[in-house]
Amino acid sequence: MSQQFEMVAKTFSGLEDVLAEELRNLGALNVEPGKRMVSFEGDLAMLYKSNLCCRTALRILKPIYKFIATDPDTLYQMTKEYDWGSILSPDKTFAIDTVTYSDEFTHSRFVTYRVKDAIVDWFTDRLGEGKRPGVRLQDADVMINVHIAGDRVSLSLDSSGESLHRRGWRVAQTEAPINEVLAAGIILKSGWRGDKPFVDPMCGSGTFLIEAALIAANINPGIYRKGFAFEQWPDFDRDLYDSIYNDDSAERTPTHPIIGADMSPKALAIATENVKNSGMSRYIDLQLKPLSQWTEAPKDGVMVTNPPYGERISVADMEGLYELIGNKLKNVFTGYHAWIISSNIELFNAIHLSPSAKYPMLNGSLECELREYIIFEGDYKSYRAQGNKLHRGDERPDSDKAPRSRLTDTEWKRDARRKGFGGKDGRSADRDDRKDFKRSYDRPGKDHKPFGDRKPFGDRKPFAPRRDNDARPDAADSENPLFARRNPKALSMLQGKAPSLPPTEGPLMRPRRGWKKKSE
Repeated sequence: MSQQFEMVAKTFSGLEDVLAEELRNLGALNVEPGKRMVSFEGDLAMLYKSNLCCRTALRILKPIYKFIATDPDTLYQMTKEYDWGSILSPDKTFAIDTVTYSDEFTHSRFVTYRVKDAIVDWFTDRLGEGKRPGVRLQDADVMINVHIAGDRVSLSLDSSGESLHRRGWRVAQTEAPINEVLAAGIILKSGWRGDKPFVDPMCGSGTFLIEAALIAANINPGIYRKGFAFEQWPDFDRDLYDSIYNDDSAERTPTHPIIGADMSPKALAIATENVKNSGMSRYIDLQLKPLSQWTEAPKDGVMVTNPPYGERISVADMEGLYELIGNKLKNVFTGYHAWIISSNIELFNAIHLSPSAKYPMLNGSLECELREYIIFEGDYKSYRAQGNKLHRGDERPDSDKAPRSRLTDTEWKRDARRKGFGGKDGRSADRDDRKDFKRSYDRPGKDHKPFGDRKPFGDRKPFAPRRDNDARPDAADSENPLFARRNPKALSMLQGKAPSLPPTEGPLMRPRRGWKKKSE
């Protein structure tokens, strides 16, 4: 039996549940969604499959070493203790990506320099001056990920290299194309698997259409890429990878139409080139047609679209566009489930339809919302009589419904002292080590801003965790910026006490100075 080890798949906020389901379907073990990540276990074949097959993963990390560091010198010394000769050699190049969320380490670039120095010095101490691997910012042979939460440091190998959203089929793009991982995640979240018609009436560069065709044909999204970072690892198994890459036994021929249209000839030309380069031309029907000219559509389908928000792309009458969307949904796309993403809530309201589900999403740096509209024929009473339900209830993703427990500092430090997670004795980590490590990834990274764009309060450093947050793990993730400043003891003292009131008799206010009654 091949050796099992811990892995971490990174993704966008809101897609954790979709990625977790993908990994389970691939055969991953102990799949556990977190915040913008999913931890899981598997062997070398699972590492290759997750990179090649996952549509909603941004990168796949393989943890190799973790320790406690409270200052730069300790970070350097502990990093230098790892056996870097097992993954690097003087003829290789490496790059470091750092994510830090810590009072002790506030500058990710400084952390990167100290880790780089430790790796380079490990080689020069053993092989002599000048005999060391080189550093390359792009296209490095080995990618190393550094994750720091407080004083907890985790080092991982990045098995993907270039972000997995860069499929390789895109040859051109419009002004604001949607990310491929986000597009695939929205389609999978809608429940569409190629079993009914798919329509995008504002297709832009064709991202939704191509990702839908890949899903319908069950073609792995990674087959277009030039390569992955794990192909440069010393233990890379070429025969095993080739057998996974060349296995097309699960592919199928789509049986329902995939239709895209746009009013811009330039956008349609770009979409045509991308569709052709992806090899999906025989499955996708592209049309030059504005939304106003849609008078019919295939019955009982799914619409997924990314209309202009008024941010990077705008039209003369944005509110009129969204009113037109609502009108076409009611009159042309009856029987459809329509999924629309936008960052402008006021424009959503112009659709004049009640959404059945709402999901927060990030499209690049824009905070967006994904809404589902169920367009049923007839009245609502008849629709309910058929056993249907308009609203889904709680639309929050599973990862947000219940905060995951975190280890206390004492528990984490005790676990980090165990050998075997890159320790000197070389033993493999046991199950408890792996579970504890995955919890450390549940801390937010450098791109996580719990207070949005608001300024930090008091003298605290921007987005730095408070010391009492470890006792209250939900404080760091609260949407309320005043949550972390509340005093639980003071609040408990107020419970059951009535507020003090002014006396019921006599004047409620004392007379102002120099004021006299008129009768005097």
